[in-house]
Amino acid sequence: MSDFGMAVESGVRLLRSLPRRRPDVEEARRTAAAWAAERPGLSAQLVVDVRPGTPVVDYDLLLAHPEGGTVAVSAPPEDGVPWLVDHSTHWAAGGLVTVDDVHLSVAQALTMLRSLSRRDATPYEEIVDQCVILNELLDDDEPLTPGDLQAAADEFRRGRGLLDRASTLAWLEEVGMSGEMFETYISGIARRRRFRRRKESELGPGYLAAHRADFDRVRAVWVVSADRYAASSPQDLLVLLPELREARVIVGERLARELPAELRGAPAGAVVGPCESEEGYLSGTVLERRPAEDDAETLAAAGRAAFAEWLAGRRRQARIEWHWS
Repeated sequence: MSDFGMAVESGVRLLRSLPRRRPDVEEARRTAAAWAAERPGLSAQLVVDVRPGTPVVDYDLLLAHPEGGTVAVSAPPEDGVPWLVDHSTHWAAGGLVTVDDVHLSVAQALTMLRSLSRRDATPYEEIVDQCVILNELLDDDEPLTPGDLQAAADEFRRGRGLLDRASTLAWLEEVGMSGEMFETYISGIARRRRFRRRKESELGPGYLAAHRADFDRVRAVWVVSADRYAASSPQDLLVLLPELREARVIVGERLARELPAELRGAPAGAVVGPCESEEGYLSGTVLERRPAEDDAETLAAAGRAAFAEWLAGRRRQARIEWHWS
């Protein structure tokens, strides 16, 4: 047998010896790195396939062939489930994107999209964001509580209007999910949801301290119109309304960060505008401004803002590779 053939045989033994649970991935990487160090001519690389929503992982070993090119070695354990049935295809055949250490297939992404709902992001951005979170969960083997699972299931069903058993079963039939698949799907959502809640709680107080004015409670009124207009008082805004084309009036209490940019820092009684905005010309006034408090609602809002900032930072740092070919 050639040296390369013996290396392949040894690589198969290596793959079959590696632990297949998420918490043990780093141990598997160290074992594979030690094996590769003894065979520098192979430029061996261990590829870890992490399945979202399950603690099980799979491995491939990539070896440089002495005559050029790369050989991929796969050795799934004999657990009674054939490789093709277990994966549908090889991990790379239907691969959509790799983000750091998470590899996502087209099928997994389509399933994931059912639970995404941010209207301010493209599907590409949402998928990457979820992969970033999955990277944080690679070593998370903490069991989910019944409360975790119930909260995730309730949140998911409410978001899709599945308010009773009949509508939920109809949805499962429509998307082709069995009850067992739905449980696994919800488990993945619950794990990501738990991570997010904990991260928000961790980051929220510091973010509020650093951006306190953004969380002032502000009562304001503003008008957006296709016409340019000027007002010096709240009364002027109301008087001008009948003369304005496509005018919209918005009245209410918001966090300062949720107001139009022109009003966010304005003191009570101040009138701003007219300012050109994406929706037209804007004028408005701040009726009341109350300093931010450290109550649960404000801390929760700060946590959400902090998490969004943390996620954007991780997204910028991530190694992202889309597999379109």
